[in-house]
Amino acid sequence: MKTNSFYPVILTEQVAVSAAFYKTHFGFEAVYEADWYVSLKMSQGSVSYELAILDASHHTIPVAYRRPVQGLILNFEVDDVDAEYRKLIIEEKLPLELELRDEEFGQRHFITCDPNGVLIDVIKIIPPSEAESAQYAENVWADGEEGGKA
Repeated sequence: MKTNSFYPVILTEQVAVSAAFYKTHFGFEAVYEADWYVSLKMSQGSVSYELAILDASHHTIPVAYRRPVQGLILNFEVDDVDAEYRKLIIEEKLPLELELRDEEFGQRHFITCDPNGVLIDVIKIIPPSEAESAQYAENVWADGEEGGKA
């Protein structure tokens, strides 16, 4: 399969509220906006990210699946997770679901959530512990270079 684009679509009963949340707190801009669907895009240099918000009751969704999203985590990898924590949790008062902390597997992160209960994991990649580094498919940490996903 040749893929031209890939992005999550959040099914919700709160289309406008959800779109406003991602525009306000994460820098997305609407590229299409209707009462039932909002297509969002965030561009940073030559890289862009997309996210869509869709009314869970819309006729394009198979009847058996017309319910709000559950069990989804969106990961946002950032350069300065401490600054994002101050901005989102301390200043903007988003809900704190998991306190800022370092993980042995190579992340410094915290978790908040959107109006739908979608978890948002804000992450800075850090070197993993020696024991955890063996779990990576490639030894991306050998030269002190950051990389890899956990």
